Amino acid sequence: MKWNLRWAAAKQDIWRPTDLLAAFKQVGFSPSLSKVAALWGGQPVTVRLDDLDMICAALGCTVADLLEAEPLAAHGSTEIPQARAVGESDGGPVRPTVRRDGPRRLRPPN
Repeated sequence: MKWNLRWAAAKQDIWRPTDLLAAFKQVGFSPSLSKVAALWGGQPVTVRLDDLDMICAALGCTVADLLEAEPLAAHGSTEIPQARAVGESDGGPVRPTVRRDGPRRLRPPN
């Protein structure tokens, strides 16, 4: 996904995080300046849906304006990765092995 907050803000003539914070406060959204700067400066790992609604209300945009799907080829991979089981390697599934070295434990530890 591509995060287009700066583009959506520029359409509203907002060019700095402090201006964006002022726009947020007009719609009743009051995040910290550091949170606004993190949203402004790069692609966030997570965004709460309530926050996303408030961002859209402040900027007069839709979620589709803020988030844009990117094709997988843009990330350097032309092949869709196959789903694999946890612990599976390229040679097939990895099976658990029994340790044969050391004493065999008959009861669980205390």
